[in-house]
Amino acid sequence: MEKSYNDNLHKGANGKLYEFSRELRQVETEPEKTLWELLRNKKLNGLKFRRQHPLGNYIADFYCHEKKLVIELDGAIHDTKENIDYDKRRTQQLNEEGIIVVRFRNEEVMTDIEAVIKKIREVANKC
Repeated sequence: MEKSYNDNLHKGANGKLYEFSRELRQVETEPEKTLWELLRNKKLNGLKFRRQHPLGNYIADFYCHEKKLVIELDGAIHDTKENIDYDKRRTQQLNEEGIIVVRFRNEEVMTDIEAVIKKIREVANKC
């Protein structure tokens, strides 16, 4: 039997991730807030995005289930060797699940949001 939309929505995320994702939504960064204002309420191509969305063992900054598209915003903490390796593994695992991951630097969101939105549209149109 094919899994329903909701069965696949969280890819088996556990309860602790749900709690943590709620906490993250309460302390969003300025770049997250800026991008969320342009994604929420189906403002981008009529697509529903969720923020701080549990997916398996991870929490995606923004996720569109319809397109299986994750948008990640990376600040300076992602520049460490450990986090670079972690992000690569995470992206690879999500790709294996059929989920596309697009990453932007926080600075890109704050200085060139138009280019960020354009790129998200391009990727979403290809999904």
